[in-house]
Amino acid sequence: MTTDPHPWAATLEGLREQVWLRLVRGVADRRAAARHPTFATVSPAGWPEARTVVLRGADPAAAMLEVHTDLHSAKVAALRATPRAALHVWEASAHLQIRLMTEVTILTGAAVAEAWARVPDPSRQSYGTRPAPGTPIAAALEYDKPADPASFTVLRCAVQAMDIVHLGPQHRRARFDRADGWAGQWLAP
Repeated sequence: MTTDPHPWAATLEGLREQVWLRLVRGVADRRAAARHPTFATVSPAGWPEARTVVLRGADPAAAMLEVHTDLHSAKVAALRATPRAALHVWEASAHLQIRLMTEVTILTGAAVAEAWARVPDPSRQSYGTRPAPGTPIAAALEYDKPADPASFTVLRCAVQAMDIVHLGPQHRRARFDRADGWAGQWLAP
């Protein structure tokens, strides 16, 4: 008989708690799997778009995540058309797949001034790329990266549902929904 190296996956509460522990760790630890989730949106033309982002905030009590981006990025245009995103994390060491369905609020200007003040100087150049991110250019380095606080954008992601898969010796899958107070429901893996 094989013992499960992850006993937290045996209960709905344990599984949900582990997900939030890992998300919170992703904000603080550059080596954590949750530090760089895949962020998926739907383009205004209806195409799926996925990209890697840096997780900048995780609040388990509010079920809220935070990502920073450039105001002129394609993800902001996609979120203006459809203010929803999915985030995906694969944590190989725990055999854990985390899929989060979120409703996204786009924050800019005075609403993000405090967050901008905490962005380290070297990282500020990620906000204000000219021409705008995704614009065709003639040569690979034909762009400028001035730090522009007016381009700094916080994407506040209110988690609405979580689909969690643990691929331990016995596979388990569960779904948690904000609408039912995160009670949880086991699903066939």
